[in-house]
Amino acid sequence: MPRSRNLAASHERRKKIRKLAKGNYGSRRNLLRSMRDTVRRAGAFSFSHRRKRPGDFRRLWIMRINAACREHGLSYSKFMHGLKELEINIDRKILAEMAVLDPASFKAIVDKVNATM
Repeated sequence: MPRSRNLAASHERRKKIRKLAKGNYGSRRNLLRSMRDTVRRAGAFSFSHRRKRPGDFRRLWIMRINAACREHGLSYSKFMHGLKELEINIDRKILAEMAVLDPASFKAIVDKVNATM
């Protein structure tokens, strides 16, 4: 009796890896072992960087708020402390958007914070 091979399943597995390795350079795109290693590593980076993304955005918002505050002669930490004192509950994402897209309203908030200090 001839040996039975499951070529269809093997082909599908390889096809799936090839699809994920699309766009890689050189042997990472052409050779199965390199493809597997590259795809596995890319998946690991993708997983870990999804966890890092919220922190990256928070740092970006803080930089934007700090830059906008310093234009009005106030540091970020004093600005945030003043917001807490005044019980103004606006999160950093909205403050950063205001600083970039609506500087007039951001300046009004900074002036209110400056008035209490």
